[in-house]
Amino acid sequence: MKRRKFLHSVLLLSGGLILSAEAAFGLTTTVKNKVKGTVKARGKGLANVSVSDGYQVVQTNARGKYKLPVNSQAEFVFITIPAGYALPNENGIVKHYQRISESNNRYDFELEALQQDDTNHKFIVWADPQVKNQEDVRQMLTQAVPDVQQLVQAFGAGALVHGITVGDIVWDEHALFQNYNEAVAGTSVPFFQVLGNHDMDLNQGGDEVSDRTFKKLYGPTYYSFNRGKVHYVVLDDVRYSGKGKTYDGHVSKQQLDWLEKDLAFVPKDHLVVLSAHIPVHRGVENKQELLDVLKGYQVHIMTGHTHYNQNIVADGVYEHIHGTLCGAWWTGPVCSDGAPRGYGVYEVNGTDLSWYYKSTGLEKEHQLSVHVEEQQGQKSMLANVWNWDPEWKVEWWADGSYMGTLENSVGYDPVAYALYFGKGLPDKRGFAEPRETEHLFKAPLVPGMKTVKVVAIDRFGNKYEQSADVEIS
Repeated sequence: MKRRKFLHSVLLLSGGLILSAEAAFGLTTTVKNKVKGTVKARGKGLANVSVSDGYQVVQTNARGKYKLPVNSQAEFVFITIPAGYALPNENGIVKHYQRISESNNRYDFELEALQQDDTNHKFIVWADPQVKNQEDVRQMLTQAVPDVQQLVQAFGAGALVHGITVGDIVWDEHALFQNYNEAVAGTSVPFFQVLGNHDMDLNQGGDEVSDRTFKKLYGPTYYSFNRGKVHYVVLDDVRYSGKGKTYDGHVSKQQLDWLEKDLAFVPKDHLVVLSAHIPVHRGVENKQELLDVLKGYQVHIMTGHTHYNQNIVADGVYEHIHGTLCGAWWTGPVCSDGAPRGYGVYEVNGTDLSWYYKSTGLEKEHQLSVHVEEQQGQKSMLANVWNWDPEWKVEWWADGSYMGTLENSVGYDPVAYALYFGKGLPDKRGFAEPRETEHLFKAPLVPGMKTVKVVAIDRFGNKYEQSADVEIS
């Protein structure tokens, strides 16, 4: 019996116990099996391209050749796509890997040089498409896809755009991965995928076997790629218990070790964009271990999972927790915090990053909503600025008179509360509930006021405004 098959049998017979080759056999070094190959473009070898099996990372020599020691547990050989080259894909699904076969020890990669500088480029982040049935798929295909098509068209001919879906591609219905693939193909944007808790194979063993379907369709669950002066990293931070739908947020030591080796080839003055499913600052149990590996780099983290939009600046890292493509599970126009269904849009200029939240079906300028609410006889103006962070400035006017700046407060968005609060709401999926959010801005209204206006200025100086009639008698 060949060694890889023997190890696979040990894992199955152990009831899903997670064992590395070293732990299983008392080895202290990686198995010495090696693979080799070349990375080329138009027949010319490309130097200094990182190649990995998920355990070791090597780089190609001056002729584009590499030799890679392969761990007995490795399933793929994959490259870190270098800056200046197109993202290889099949109908929009990026293909930067090859599955390891016991009958083959050579893995060659062919890339295509871009005809333009990719120092400036754009990317979009989809969080939680999370389709459960064909009605959800219909909304994804007829609402989200055309919105991205229009966005890309507005970028202009030749714009370099890629996408990252940060998990929960489907909602436990793996047959619908093909519908997601159809959506990606419809955008004409090459997409990278992140594993979410609803993308896993359940009740077939522990965390080490919960990603088989995902890997079959999308390859490794952690990897990296470059574009311009940005190093993109994808990690799997969902750890499955092996029972039911129980999981927690955790980045495995295997990934942390790999990431340290991966980053060894990344200049410190480059920007690092890391994507995962579960928010790192809010849900990853060993977040400090991850942050320690990232020290010394300017880092932005892209996550989803929560079905609300939030920005966290902590530990020298900016984390973008994205409102979802599906909103509140395809039941209404907004997420649980009142942020519209939508996705993140990012523009890269060298190592500078700017961004905004794109509401599906609405203009880029739609960045806040204004409401009037009444509590205990007092009417107030309530503004929801869903992509707010502490660098934003929010001001308001009443009947044309400047009333000052507003401080953020915690509360419920009126629309989300009306749609989702209470038993049986929403009709389609009654478990959806509104969630308190910190990106609300409130001011008391007094008799005689007729109109209010709120102006929100983001950290980049962009101004967004929204007005409302109040008619306070």
